[in-house]
Amino acid sequence: MIRLLLAIVLGAAVPPVPAAELLDFSADETRRILRHGPWPPPWSPDPSNRVSGKPAAIELGERLFFETRLSHDGSISCATCHVPERAWQDGRATSAGREPVDRNTPSVLNVRLQRWFGWSGASDNLWAQSIRPLLDAREMDASAARIARLLRADRDLRAGYARAFGAPPGADDEAILVDAAKALAAFQETLVTGRTPFDDFRDALARDDRTAAARYPLAAQRGLRTFVGKGNCSVCHFGPSFTNGEFADIGIPFFIARGKVDPGRHAGIEQLKQSRFNLLGRYNDDAARRTATGTRHIVVQHRNFGEFKVPSLRNAARTAPYMHNGRLATLRDVVKHYSEIDLDRLHADGERILRPLNLNERETNDLLAFLESLTEAGTDPGTTSGAKRP
Repeated sequence: MIRLLLAIVLGAAVPPVPAAELLDFSADETRRILRHGPWPPPWSPDPSNRVSGKPAAIELGERLFFETRLSHDGSISCATCHVPERAWQDGRATSAGREPVDRNTPSVLNVRLQRWFGWSGASDNLWAQSIRPLLDAREMDASAARIARLLRADRDLRAGYARAFGAPPGADDEAILVDAAKALAAFQETLVTGRTPFDDFRDALARDDRTAAARYPLAAQRGLRTFVGKGNCSVCHFGPSFTNGEFADIGIPFFIARGKVDPGRHAGIEQLKQSRFNLLGRYNDDAARRTATGTRHIVVQHRNFGEFKVPSLRNAARTAPYMHNGRLATLRDVVKHYSEIDLDRLHADGERILRPLNLNERETNDLLAFLESLTEAGTDPGTTSGAKRP
């Protein structure tokens, strides 16, 4: 009897677990939510890269990604800025190679799903984007000749090149540089984030499993409702990758220093058109040039000045600070920016879908709960995102 009474008393002292709850999403809200999946996306090779998906090229690309001898003074590798333990970015406001750089280091997770590459879209393919930091004097400050010498001289790298491309490195330094970049791209294509709490919720909605859907936190559900509704966020952060892959002026100042600005997409288009590594050039392995349609027709416009890439929101909770120049330190700062956005900072011919959201404290916290639910399961992106550790 004493034990029974004690059990009853102790049981009464334990607060009840709140029942799982599912918001009554409208048919339109449900359609908008379902457009953000399924995840992960199916694999498809890059037609412009003849070694895309080839195991030997992936292995070589991984070696090169962590190879400091590619840089001018042997001190910097791709992984210096794209750190596996930091979700494949560096946690800095702006990057620093051999010298400071003006832009934030984006994560390379899910990079294979992009259409344009870099904050300004100055590359139209992943292997060309991989060349840019190799040759940039502020970053790795290498040259085609240096990279070719290394691949010819190092026994292991030479053998890895032969396995990936079917022959040892030849006499054309620039062709070897491009091949090295294509191996780097093949490796980066493997870096795909895992599933998230949102994905489980989205799939439960798709199969009309209300019990499973109700396991998704209520605050995240309310934040998702704001995301697809009042916030209109999914206009730009659209689809399974939570980005439309394009560019926008969202009122972030683009002044670098007194009298110096970052023109963003405006300059990026010009650089893309002039690049001999673009998809219209000789190094595109897609003989029909079907991959080059966007590049062929793109035209620089005044409105492109100050536009920057719309980033994916997957794993956003792990990739602070935010924006092209790392201006916003936290996700809360990002939400506040959109809640209080200064429309006077937008170009007159720029974005017209943006309006201050005027979120209250609860709405802010709910939207943050949703954004945090886009983080993949597990604690180490270096091992949960398809990447082998060096």
